[in-house]
Amino acid sequence: MLLQLKKFINYFILLPAIPVVLFSLYIWAALTWVYSSGERAGYVQKLSQKGWVCKTYEGELILVSMPGTQAEKFFFTVRDKNVAKKIDATVGQRVRLVYEEHKGLPTSCFGETSYFVNDVHLLDKQ
Repeated sequence: MLLQLKKFINYFILLPAIPVVLFSLYIWAALTWVYSSGERAGYVQKLSQKGWVCKTYEGELILVSMPGTQAEKFFFTVRDKNVAKKIDATVGQRVRLVYEEHKGLPTSCFGETSYFVNDVHLLDKQ
């Protein structure tokens, strides 16, 4: 009887744990492996902290290609508070953002976009 009770308890403890472990491994893989990486240059128009539970910094970079054409917006996410402070100090100035794209993240808790900015460089020093 005691052996059957132990098997019953182990079964109902391990069974729910398997999907949690698999989901955690999937999230780890999506945050670790980079789909693409690159740089974008332009003017940071907006940077704000968003989220109900998971706070991330969401921003817009205005890409200026040729005079007379409509500017394109590049939406990005910043997870590091120090990088967000550096970007916030350069709002309105021409910068180069270094980013990584992570595809397949299951929720917006990690950020509203799949583009995660890791660094910022000021291009036009005044």
